[in-house]
Amino acid sequence: MMREKIKIRKIDYLPARQVTFSKRRRVDLKNAGELSILCESEAVVIIFSQTGKLFDFSSSRYGFYGRRLEGSTLIVESTGC
Repeated sequence: MMREKIKIRKIDYLPARQVTFSKRRRVDLKNAGELSILCESEAVVIIFSQTGKLFDFSSSRYGFYGRRLEGSTLIVESTGC
């Protein structure tokens, strides 16, 4: 049996939207980590929740040494290239 394609659209029911965000965020961060390991590549994921909370992942061996918010702009300073 084939799965049906779903139309991507905003989830109107707030509790369901928050649960979906939480589950998909975890999966996306995990996938970025696996991709960086399997392909020996650098990966950076930055996610802002609806409330403005920051979630990030960096596979860089250099890492990020500075992160600050100015207004609604995230400024990330990296020690590597």
